[in-house]
Amino acid sequence: QVHLVESGGGLVQAGDSLSLACAGPVGFFSMDVVGWYRQAPGKERELVATIGNGGITNYADSVKGRFTISGDNAKNMLYLQMVALKPEDTAVYYCNGGVFSGGEWSRYWGQGTPVTVSS
Repeated sequence: QVHLVESGGGLVQAGDSLSLACAGPVGFFSMDVVGWYRQAPGKERELVATIGNGGITNYADSVKGRFTISGDNAKNMLYLQMVALKPEDTAVYYCNGGVFSGGEWSRYWGQGTPVTVSS
């Protein structure tokens, strides 16, 4: 059973910064991809940022230049640093790990941490 635990969400004002953290299992960064997703009220869950097995990062266009994903392999911790937050960044943020095997993806999710950005 893969257990992911997010922390760091909260209520901030537009323009503020916030950092999220995700505690993953031993071997978290051995997964094919780890990252952050978010789901705003009434919307589908969407990709925010990922780190692939080769260390390659990928960002949603809406957060490029404002969000930075990073990880600490030794601590099995994944981070998302967010600056210049906008009201449209309001969502529940989920930590994710994915493993591709046998032609299928197995995806693991945390419980989510809410981020609210007031205007």
